[in-house]
Amino acid sequence: MAKRWYAVHTYSGQEARVQEVITDLIAAGEMKDQIGQVLMPTHDVVHVKNGKKIKTTRKFFPSYILVEMELNKETSHFIRNINGVTGFVGGKKPQPLREEEVNRILGQTEKSTRQQISEVPFEIGDAVKIKEGPFKDFDGVVDEIHPEKGKIKVMVSVFGRSTPVEVDFMHVNPIS
Repeated sequence: MAKRWYAVHTYSGQEARVQEVITDLIAAGEMKDQIGQVLMPTHDVVHVKNGKKIKTTRKFFPSYILVEMELNKETSHFIRNINGVTGFVGGKKPQPLREEEVNRILGQTEKSTRQQISEVPFEIGDAVKIKEGPFKDFDGVVDEIHPEKGKIKVMVSVFGRSTPVEVDFMHVNPIS
């Protein structure tokens, strides 16, 4: 029987611990030929808080881990009896994930290691105050957002004319 990918539901916040228990079992040599990889797909998110960039790791699928395994009575019993596991997706007759789903998930995980996703602290139309650079202390309105660059375009009034200025997320504060 070939190994297939299955989604395992866990209690919220228990994903890493369940993954560690399974990984430790495999490292100890038990069920090594029946259980392959164990994944908790995550991605890094960069957001700006109080003018500082903060990097956090978020889960793609909170409360779920993915396990590559041969599904039989022994492996099913082992996984279901780990503290923090509520069961397999699919209940008593778990269905393996489709190959295209697994490739998409694995592709997302690989992509996220190359590219960080920014959480944009602004929306178009927000009033902001520039706190650094040549336009320091100018007030303006967010006109465009470029999360991939970590920059926004702000329309400021210079000599009575509306002028676009591109600034870093960290160089702007929202005006309440």
